[in-house]
Amino acid sequence: MSDTSATSLEQIELASSAPAVLDSAHIGDIHGAFGTIRQHDTGVRKTWRARLATLMAIVGPGLIVMVGDNDAGAFGTYTQAGQNYGTSLLWTLMLLIPVIYVNQEMVSRLGAVTGVGHARLIFERFGKFWGAFSLIDLVLLNGLTIVTEFIGIVFALQYFGLPRVPGLIVAAVLIVAAVSTGSFKRFERFAMVLVFGSLLLIPVLLAIHPPIGEIAHGLLVPQWPAHSDMAAVMLLVIGIVGTTVAPWQLFSNKAMLSISGSRPPSTATRKSIFASGSSW
Repeated sequence: MSDTSATSLEQIELASSAPAVLDSAHIGDIHGAFGTIRQHDTGVRKTWRARLATLMAIVGPGLIVMVGDNDAGAFGTYTQAGQNYGTSLLWTLMLLIPVIYVNQEMVSRLGAVTGVGHARLIFERFGKFWGAFSLIDLVLLNGLTIVTEFIGIVFALQYFGLPRVPGLIVAAVLIVAAVSTGSFKRFERFAMVLVFGSLLLIPVLLAIHPPIGEIAHGLLVPQWPAHSDMAAVMLLVIGIVGTTVAPWQLFSNKAMLSISGSRPPSTATRKSIFASGSSW
């Protein structure tokens, strides 16, 4: 064997034995919204109470990211699809659930193991160009998303007959205050209040007496709206995909995992979190 081959093998062995954690600042206790897991607490949870306590400590980032996508832009796109084509495009959402699940479960693994955010890993693996490209793309898309959120706030204020300008100021102050508490646990608790608040959509749905059979058929049987313009439907489907699988989800999920100090939970626990979140 040549010296070059031996050197290459040594480099491979050194890389495989190197720690996966890229930032030791994020190694430590897991501080979740509803509990804390100590750094060296790696014992097996044998009782349902212990498993539930562990789940409550780590469930925050996954649910916040997945439910957070039910924003003004998403509701606007889904509403337009329902208004124009009824339940005929519901099957696209069923196809997107496994896509969201795989994406979020994958970045949760990377974030929990490496302890750094998505952008840092892109810089490390693909270099400065793609790292800068991903960040610029993220900033632009987030800016447009923020615009749609405040448009949704304006529509809500108008619906309830409230003044727009004071309402927008109050909303902006609440948003800034939520991310300026200096504690990830406090932010996570605030966000989880909004997550559970989204359950109010269930009584709203039941109040309109939806056609369950028609909805089930639309979810499970792929179909194309009859007598529809192909270009218009395709544009709407692209909008549904774009508002459901968004880049900010990957960055946000991994950032929250690294900030909270999350370590890799059990495979079953992690998958249950994202399965519930993506269905939500």
